[in-house]
This record gives sequence, C-alpha cells and structure tokens, in this order.
Amino acid sequence: MLEVLGLDARTELVYRLVLEEPELRLDEIVARLGRSEEDVRRALDQLAELCLLDDGPRGTEQGPPVFRALDPAASLPFLLSRREAELARQQRGLEVARDAMSALTTDRGRRAGGGFDVIKRLEGLDAVRERLTELAELARTECLSLLPGGAQSPDTLEASGPLDRRALERGVRLRSIYQDSFRNDPSTLRYVNRLGVLGAESRTLPTLPLVMVVVDGEVALVPLDPDDGRAGALELRSKGAVAVARLLFEQLWAAATPLGAAPRRDGNGLTPQEDELLSLLAKGHTDATAARRLGVSLRTVRRMNAELTARMQARSRFQAGAEAARRGWI
Repeated sequence: MLEVLGLDARTELVYRLVLEEPELRLDEIVARLGRSEEDVRRALDQLAELCLLDDGPRGTEQGPPVFRALDPAASLPFLLSRREAELARQQRGLEVARDAMSALTTDRGRRAGGGFDVIKRLEGLDAVRERLTELAELARTECLSLLPGGAQSPDTLEASGPLDRRALERGVRLRSIYQDSFRNDPSTLRYVNRLGVLGAESRTLPTLPLVMVVVDGEVALVPLDPDDGRAGALELRSKGAVAVARLLFEQLWAAATPLGAAPRRDGNGLTPQEDELLSLLAKGHTDATAARRLGVSLRTVRRMNAELTARMQARSRFQAGAEAARRGWI
C-alpha cells in the first residue's frame, strides 16, 4: 500500500509491526515475521533512510537496542509531499522531452545544409574526441559547453588548450558551465582562468544534467548514455533539436554563478550548492548519491549536512527535514 512512498511490501510489514509494538528488539522482529535477520536489517535501514524510525535503535541498560517508529501522522505526509513534488518535476521533464522528440521526429530523414546527416551516431570516446576536435577547428561564432563532473582530467585539459586558444583568436565566443565542485581543483581552475584572460566565459552550477556541446547554433553533441560518457554521442543537426539544446544551455547559463564571483545566496541564505543538496535529500538520495551528483566527496556532503542541521538548530536528520520544509527551503 505504501510502495508509492518508497516502501516495498516487505519493508512495510516491518514498519507496521514496529509501529504497533514499540520498543521491539531485532530478534523479536525477526521471530514475529519469520524472516531472516539480514532481510529485517535491510528493511530497518530503509526505514531509517526514509526517516520513519525515531533516530534508529536505542540501547538500554537491561538489554540490546530496541526500535521505535515515528508517528505516521507526522512522517508519512512529509514523504507524500516529497513524492508529489518529484512526480511534478518528472512531468515537467516529460513535457520537455516530448517537445524535443517531436522536433527530432519532424526532421528525421531530412538532410541538413552541407549534406550532413540530421542525426549521426558516434561510437566510443575516441570518436567523440575526434569529432569535438574537428568542430572546435571549424567553429565560426560560438561554442557552448556543459561540463559536469567537477575536475577535468589532465589529458582533457592538455588536448583542449590549443583548440580553445585558436578559437578565441578567430573571434569565437566560448561559454562553458562547470559544476561548482571544480572550483576546488587547482589545475582545472588555472586552466579556466587562463582562458578567461583570453576572453572565454565560465560559470558554475551545483549540478548539470549531462555533457553537451553546441557549435554555431548548427550542431549539438549529446551523450548516448548520460551515465556513461565512454559509450559515445549523438551528433544532432536538426534545427529543432539544436534549438532545444541551445535553449537548455541559456536557461542554465542565466542561473549559473560567474567564475570569480561568490556563490549567490537566496532569500533563505542558502548557496546554490546547499539548495541543491537539500533538494537531492528531499528526493530520497543518500549522502553517497548526493555526493556523486554534486561532484564532491562524501565527507563534504556530510559536513554540509552538519552545517545545515546546526543552522536550523535541529537535533536529528528527521527534525532537520521537517524544519527545512517548515521554512520553505524544500
């Protein structure tokens, strides 16, 4: 019944039992349900991650730790509102994808200027790098890039440097959006600053949806698989598809923080990175997955969590979540 809130049927049984009979020990839960200890532990871990347990197990002087569920009147509505917000975001994403797909379908099979295929598949990382080199040499007016993942590899910086400098010398406008976390990498920061002196423009955001390059408003490169950059890319020359890619870049550019400027704080005093972290946690991400999305270490995410919890004067993560919702932070 509660799967839509993130509880599978087996976890829900554990939740109902702990809710109906507070202060149960782990062995008692195992015995009541007739399931393995490992299975019950997994269910309890999931309940703790969803903030449905009262700060997890508590030890007593007389015996082993016991478990107590939080009042469902307070905890379940919070999960429901979080799920509703997630579904609303997904719906908006589907609408954007539908428009992009319509544009691709309309132009599919046609030929763009110069005899290029409207859609070309580039297999593997080497093919993508080779094509990016060609496009950088052919660029006439502008090159727009989304570069997630924090620090760029030394090989990437070494290969991109001469191409970027020659493009700037030809009068090409270079604009790039990196993740905030790249500011902590000295080599990437030095590279971007050197290009900035030559006229390149750079901004940052806490997270980016995918790697993307748009050249001269005529061609866009997007990954075959956003989760695996080594798989290859699609080269798009459909006017509709390139227009959507360019629109996405401009929307992100308007929200991004210019390099060299201090992160802008919103009306709640949150930096963009703090706001994004709260959003990720509200969607159900763990500290580890949030760290990967933000391009930072797990230690950094835990430090940020501790700072936000202290700022709200909360004593637990559940209380911090409830307080963030009360303040309108999520």
